[in-house]
Amino acid sequence: MPTLHRRDRRGDTPPPRTGGGEAEVLRGFLDYLRASMAAKVAGAPEPQVRSAGVPSGTNLLGLLDHLASVEGAMFLGQEVTDWQATFRAGPEDGVADVVARYERTVERANAVLDGCADLGAPLPRMRPGRPAPSVRWALVHMIEETGRHAGHADILREQIDGATGR
Repeated sequence: MPTLHRRDRRGDTPPPRTGGGEAEVLRGFLDYLRASMAAKVAGAPEPQVRSAGVPSGTNLLGLLDHLASVEGAMFLGQEVTDWQATFRAGPEDGVADVVARYERTVERANAVLDGCADLGAPLPRMRPGRPAPSVRWALVHMIEETGRHAGHADILREQIDGATGR
Protein backbone atom coordinates (compact mmCIF):
# COMPACT_ATOMS: atom_id res chain seq x y z
CA MET A 1 0.00 0.00 0.00
CA PRO A 2 1.41 3.42 -0.92
CA THR A 3 2.51 5.83 1.75
CA LEU A 4 0.30 8.88 1.88
CA HIS A 5 2.03 12.21 1.70
CA ARG A 6 0.26 15.43 2.60
CA ARG A 7 0.22 16.58 -1.04
CA ASP A 8 -1.56 13.34 -2.13
CA ARG A 9 -4.68 14.19 -0.15
CA ARG A 10 -7.44 16.05 -1.91
CA GLY A 11 -9.54 18.54 -0.03
CA ASP A 12 -12.96 17.44 1.09
CA THR A 13 -15.84 19.27 -0.56
CA PRO A 14 -18.69 19.93 1.87
CA PRO A 15 -22.31 19.14 0.99
CA PRO A 16 -24.17 21.79 -0.98
CA ARG A 17 -26.03 24.67 0.60
CA THR A 18 -29.21 24.76 -1.42
CA GLY A 19 -32.42 26.74 -1.21
CA GLY A 20 -35.21 25.70 1.08
CA GLY A 21 -37.39 23.90 -1.46
CA GLU A 22 -37.61 20.13 -1.15
CA ALA A 23 -36.88 19.45 -4.81
CA GLU A 24 -33.88 21.79 -4.79
CA VAL A 25 -32.44 20.14 -1.66
CA LEU A 26 -32.93 16.60 -2.97
CA ARG A 27 -31.50 17.36 -6.40
CA GLY A 28 -28.63 19.34 -4.89
CA PHE A 29 -27.56 16.41 -2.73
CA LEU A 30 -27.95 13.94 -5.58
CA ASP A 31 -25.86 16.09 -7.92
CA TYR A 32 -23.23 16.51 -5.18
CA LEU A 33 -22.96 12.74 -4.75
CA ARG A 34 -22.94 12.14 -8.50
CA ALA A 35 -20.05 14.58 -8.95
CA SER A 36 -18.20 13.03 -6.00
CA MET A 37 -18.57 9.57 -7.50
CA ALA A 38 -17.40 10.60 -10.98
CA ALA A 39 -14.42 12.47 -9.51
CA LYS A 40 -13.46 9.46 -7.40
CA VAL A 41 -13.21 7.27 -10.54
CA ALA A 42 -11.74 9.86 -12.93
CA GLY A 43 -8.00 9.49 -13.21
CA ALA A 44 -7.83 6.16 -11.39
CA PRO A 45 -5.09 4.00 -12.90
CA GLU A 46 -5.61 0.86 -14.97
CA PRO A 47 -5.68 -2.02 -14.21
CA GLN A 48 -6.14 -1.27 -10.49
CA VAL A 49 -9.44 0.52 -11.19
CA ARG A 50 -10.82 -2.91 -12.17
CA SER A 51 -9.17 -4.86 -9.37
CA ALA A 52 -11.39 -6.26 -6.66
CA GLY A 53 -10.67 -4.44 -3.44
CA VAL A 54 -12.78 -6.81 -1.35
CA PRO A 55 -13.69 -10.51 -1.50
CA SER A 56 -17.07 -9.74 -3.12
CA GLY A 57 -15.25 -8.56 -6.25
CA THR A 58 -16.33 -4.93 -5.95
CA ASN A 59 -14.09 -2.61 -7.95
CA LEU A 60 -14.02 1.13 -8.54
CA LEU A 61 -14.86 1.13 -12.25
CA GLY A 62 -17.65 -1.38 -11.74
CA LEU A 63 -19.30 0.81 -9.11
CA LEU A 64 -19.61 3.72 -11.54
CA ASP A 65 -20.80 1.42 -14.32
CA HIS A 66 -23.47 0.09 -11.93
CA LEU A 67 -24.61 3.59 -10.98
CA ALA A 68 -24.99 4.49 -14.66
CA SER A 69 -27.27 1.47 -15.00
CA VAL A 70 -29.30 2.40 -11.92
CA GLU A 71 -29.74 5.99 -13.15
CA GLY A 72 -30.79 4.68 -16.57
CA ALA A 73 -33.29 2.24 -15.10
CA MET A 74 -34.73 4.67 -12.56
CA PHE A 75 -35.05 7.84 -14.61
CA LEU A 76 -34.90 6.70 -18.24
CA GLY A 77 -36.82 3.43 -18.01
CA GLN A 78 -33.96 1.31 -19.31
CA GLU A 79 -34.36 -2.42 -18.73
CA VAL A 80 -31.69 -4.21 -16.69
CA THR A 81 -31.87 -7.98 -16.83
CA ASP A 82 -28.77 -8.82 -14.76
CA TRP A 83 -27.98 -6.37 -11.97
CA GLN A 84 -24.85 -8.25 -10.91
CA ALA A 85 -23.41 -7.80 -14.41
CA THR A 86 -23.73 -4.02 -14.04
CA PHE A 87 -20.91 -4.11 -11.48
CA ARG A 88 -18.40 -5.11 -14.17
CA ALA A 89 -17.36 -2.64 -16.85
CA GLY A 90 -16.51 -4.23 -20.18
CA PRO A 91 -12.86 -4.88 -20.95
CA GLU A 92 -13.08 -2.38 -23.82
CA ASP A 93 -14.35 0.37 -21.48
CA GLY A 94 -11.62 2.60 -20.14
CA VAL A 95 -11.96 4.91 -17.16
CA ALA A 96 -12.74 7.93 -19.36
CA ASP A 97 -15.39 5.90 -21.26
CA VAL A 98 -17.24 4.84 -18.12
CA VAL A 99 -17.04 8.33 -16.57
CA ALA A 100 -18.37 9.88 -19.81
CA ARG A 101 -21.20 7.31 -20.03
CA TYR A 102 -22.17 8.00 -16.43
CA GLU A 103 -22.15 11.76 -16.99
CA ARG A 104 -24.27 11.42 -20.15
CA THR A 105 -26.77 9.26 -18.28
CA VAL A 106 -26.93 11.78 -15.44
CA GLU A 107 -27.48 14.58 -17.94
CA ARG A 108 -30.37 12.69 -19.55
CA ALA A 109 -31.81 11.83 -16.11
CA ASN A 110 -31.66 15.49 -15.11
CA ALA A 111 -33.54 16.42 -18.28
CA VAL A 112 -36.34 14.06 -17.20
CA LEU A 113 -36.30 15.49 -13.68
CA ASP A 114 -36.44 19.04 -15.03
CA GLY A 115 -39.91 18.20 -16.35
CA CYS A 116 -41.17 16.90 -13.00
CA ALA A 117 -42.81 19.71 -11.05
CA ASP A 118 -44.63 17.52 -8.50
CA LEU A 119 -42.45 15.34 -6.27
CA GLY A 120 -45.48 13.22 -5.37
CA ALA A 121 -46.30 12.42 -9.00
CA PRO A 122 -45.19 9.16 -10.55
CA LEU A 123 -41.88 9.31 -12.33
CA PRO A 124 -42.35 9.27 -16.10
CA ARG A 125 -41.25 5.83 -17.29
CA MET A 126 -40.71 4.31 -20.69
CA ARG A 127 -41.50 0.80 -19.47
CA PRO A 128 -45.24 0.22 -19.78
CA GLY A 129 -46.95 -2.18 -17.41
CA ARG A 130 -44.65 -1.49 -14.47
CA PRO A 131 -45.67 0.91 -11.73
CA ALA A 132 -43.49 3.98 -11.47
CA PRO A 133 -42.32 5.29 -8.10
CA SER A 134 -42.92 8.89 -7.14
CA VAL A 135 -40.30 11.42 -8.14
CA ARG A 136 -39.58 11.96 -4.43
CA TRP A 137 -39.02 8.24 -3.83
CA ALA A 138 -36.74 7.98 -6.86
CA LEU A 139 -34.63 10.95 -5.74
CA VAL A 140 -34.27 9.65 -2.18
CA HIS A 141 -33.43 6.18 -3.46
CA MET A 142 -30.76 7.56 -5.81
CA ILE A 143 -29.26 9.67 -3.00
CA GLU A 144 -29.05 6.54 -0.84
CA GLU A 145 -27.72 4.35 -3.65
CA THR A 146 -25.14 6.86 -4.86
CA GLY A 147 -24.05 7.78 -1.32
CA ARG A 148 -23.58 4.13 -0.35
CA HIS A 149 -21.48 3.40 -3.41
CA ALA A 150 -19.54 6.65 -3.04
CA GLY A 151 -18.46 5.41 0.39
CA HIS A 152 -17.32 2.14 -1.16
CA ALA A 153 -15.49 4.13 -3.85
CA ASP A 154 -13.70 6.24 -1.21
CA ILE A 155 -12.20 3.12 0.32
CA LEU A 156 -11.36 1.46 -3.00
CA ARG A 157 -9.65 4.56 -4.40
CA GLU A 158 -7.57 5.00 -1.27
CA GLN A 159 -6.47 1.36 -1.54
CA ILE A 160 -5.45 1.92 -5.17
CA ASP A 161 -3.31 5.03 -4.94
CA GLY A 162 -3.90 6.73 -1.62
CA ALA A 163 -6.19 9.43 -3.04
CA THR A 164 -8.74 10.68 -0.53
CA GLY A 165 -11.37 13.40 -0.37
CA ARG A 166 -14.30 14.32 -2.59
